[in-house]
Amino acid sequence: MTELSTKFNPTEVEAGRYDKWLAADVFKPSGDKKAKPYSIVIPPPNVTGKLHLGHAWDTTLQDIIIRAKRMQGYDTLWLPGMDHAGIATQAKVEERLREQGISRYDLGREKFLEKVWEWKDEYAATIKAQWGKMGLSLDYSRERFTLDDGLSKAVKKVFVKLYEKGFIYRGEFIINWDPAARTALSDIEVIHKDVEGAFYHITYPLADGSGNVEIATTRPETLLGDVAVIVNAKDERYQDIIGKTVTVPFVNREIPVLTDEHADMEKGTGVVKITPAHDPNDFDVVERLNAQGHNLPMINVMNDDGTMNELAAEFADMDRFEARKQIIAKLDAMGQLVKIEKMVHSVGHSERSGAVVEPRLSTQWFVKMDELAKNAIANQKTDNAVEFFPPRFNDTFTQWMENVHDWVISRQLWWGHQIPAWYNADGEMYVGETAPEGDGWTQDSDVLDTWFSSALWPFSTMGWPDEAAQDFKRYFPTSTLVTGYDIIFFWVSRMIFQSLEFTNERPFKDVLIHGLIRDEEGRKMSKSLGNGIDPMDVIEKYGADALRWFLSNGSAPGQDVRFSYEKMDAAWNFINKIWNISRYIIMNKETLSAADTYANIDKVAQKTAGNVTDRWILTKLNETIDHVTKNFDKFEFGEAGRALYNFIWEDFANWYVELTKEVLYGEDEAEKEVTRSVLVYVLDQILRLLHPIMPFVTEEISENLGLIDGSLVVAAYPEVRPEFTDDAAVRGVEVLKDIIKSVRNIRAEVNTAPSKTVPILIKTENAEIEAFLKENSNYLTRFTNPETLEISADITAPAQAMTAVLSNVDIYLPLAGLLNISDEIARLTKELAKWQKELDMVSRKLSNEKFVANAKPEVVAKEQAKQADYQTKFDTTQARIAELEKL
Repeated sequence: MTELSTKFNPTEVEAGRYDKWLAADVFKPSGDKKAKPYSIVIPPPNVTGKLHLGHAWDTTLQDIIIRAKRMQGYDTLWLPGMDHAGIATQAKVEERLREQGISRYDLGREKFLEKVWEWKDEYAATIKAQWGKMGLSLDYSRERFTLDDGLSKAVKKVFVKLYEKGFIYRGEFIINWDPAARTALSDIEVIHKDVEGAFYHITYPLADGSGNVEIATTRPETLLGDVAVIVNAKDERYQDIIGKTVTVPFVNREIPVLTDEHADMEKGTGVVKITPAHDPNDFDVVERLNAQGHNLPMINVMNDDGTMNELAAEFADMDRFEARKQIIAKLDAMGQLVKIEKMVHSVGHSERSGAVVEPRLSTQWFVKMDELAKNAIANQKTDNAVEFFPPRFNDTFTQWMENVHDWVISRQLWWGHQIPAWYNADGEMYVGETAPEGDGWTQDSDVLDTWFSSALWPFSTMGWPDEAAQDFKRYFPTSTLVTGYDIIFFWVSRMIFQSLEFTNERPFKDVLIHGLIRDEEGRKMSKSLGNGIDPMDVIEKYGADALRWFLSNGSAPGQDVRFSYEKMDAAWNFINKIWNISRYIIMNKETLSAADTYANIDKVAQKTAGNVTDRWILTKLNETIDHVTKNFDKFEFGEAGRALYNFIWEDFANWYVELTKEVLYGEDEAEKEVTRSVLVYVLDQILRLLHPIMPFVTEEISENLGLIDGSLVVAAYPEVRPEFTDDAAVRGVEVLKDIIKSVRNIRAEVNTAPSKTVPILIKTENAEIEAFLKENSNYLTRFTNPETLEISADITAPAQAMTAVLSNVDIYLPLAGLLNISDEIARLTKELAKWQKELDMVSRKLSNEKFVANAKPEVVAKEQAKQADYQTKFDTTQARIAELEKL
């Protein structure tokens, strides 16, 4: 044990502490089979770079939960791991290679993947170092990666099983295509942005020379793939052209004029060009028309990099947007451009590359979502439902599942789980967990969407598909998932339906949804705005505990939080306050042993030792433990933090520690030992309550306090001890505090120094309070410095005296020569307005029939008591003003 330094220094406190925890193996499950299991799997960060503040927030909340549960005696597992993040990681590696003048095609698949694994190792090490800086109590012996052999086995089994059930299929459909990354994207990997565009009005000549039809399009480059134009069968304007053909410009292909409900008579010209290989609505139209026997083709006029292909006539090899300009210019020259209408419209962009997404006909693998989604929705109405915090996100989940489309799961990448399908020269396809026997088979070159493997994360990390795996049997389903609201669709939904499908269990009992970290102005942190904050920089300046305190107290579940250095200053100041209190207590602890401390605490509880302030602080400790524990269980960390802050700073530091000086500066050694015991015990309980939030500083102080053997990580979490509760002590000390505060305020009002003695009269209206104050007048003497002190129910208010009206007590300070009557009347008038405002608020609540009918009786009774108290204070203050006005 070493003496705490004079000032809190987070760098000194945190240095080497994490390595000590790891060496002591305190983060592993207890192995106690009698203990209830509690497990969390970390949302695996992508191995694409360093962790940001959002990750810090997410992992801090998880660590708070798991540390608290570990201390409460649960058999806890917090399983770490990372995600290979297919498209995102491949894009990063390709970017690095481009800087060296190399492409992945120069290297080939095998050599390129070696480069990606090197990247993964580099950034995985960085992420683990950041986890350590944050103090995350992860069990690294169980660390997983989404491309581990075990997880790959699970991925293959799931793919094959879904394929065998008809839930996975391969087909040619319109998908979102990223021409920069050259891969398919799912709908939720597309970000829609408003951009300036135009409606281009173009004429197509009727092939029989009888006239023209006018169409409007936002993407004229796709007209080279047109296979039909349609009108509404009810549109009288076009009855005479139905069945005729028009000629597509530049390719001179004749296409039919047909009817379909997709043509809106009220929109544009009512004539719609149909390009099924480049528009999902047009694809659906052609499916319907071909079902009627029209046999329309699908013509793709673009390459996978967004350039025009050989079917684009003279525009072949042009970029799609350059082709657009050239086509419009030539149509204008040909007299076929009617007009251009400027407008702003929503255009899909790739979440990863930022490229404008191209709807494109492509052969891809899909998951059929109908039945999987129905099962997930139905499960939310059972005892096996996933509970969302806050509950409104259950609606978000359900609505998305009700409207979900089939999920395109193939990606034209090299980094990821290669699709377990093989093809031979005869056109046969084989799907299986292992390659087919024999020669001539080639595996599908595509890989699976990253979310396909991460959807299995809660159970694949536990050893599934081996259902006899010990971790799977013990810790699945997991207890809680913590994640941001921005990936409910990407990840949470998919984990739920995959888990239900393959384990018949929900993947987790609870989902805690948090918001986004924003800057001081409320803007989302982003590279483009340059407002991002590196959590490691914050830790270097303030320490991990201060960052964790800010992140845990910043907002309620589901809400965003604004980062500011002012809030970080406040967090550091709070820890410094705890440090200074602890230093004072440890310095005054002397030779007090742990055994004597606990023995003395028991005596205080039994009222055979100690004084009223000791019993008051232990009662307040009970209240705090109850409040914090209940709010932790509801994931209301902000509410728990407020209770801790108020108790530590206000009740303990500002009041109890000060009140103990009445004993510690006295002569009674036995009483001093009891007081030291209460100080040490309450500090120890505070450290335990705080430990899940700020583990480093609490461990450091606890070691120096010396009350427990071993680490706080595995120490028992505080519990309410009913024998501590002493309501009479609380009533008395709260009045004592109010009197001391009021006297200090009155002194300040008239600039009377605390060192100057003044006469104090305390009129009481409650016999219990009067007896208490007389019995504990030594505290009033020490902290109000009276010239004379009178406590009685029979006091008459002096003519010239400053007045304070409290519950059951009126205070008078006769300050002749210092009192300005008009100023005192003005001050009391403000007090009167305050009591009137409080009365109005409580009266409105009690006059609300719904509140009175629905609230618990004890809640209504509490409000009624408040109303009576405010009324008494109002009446007393009003009477005092009337007395002063007579002078």
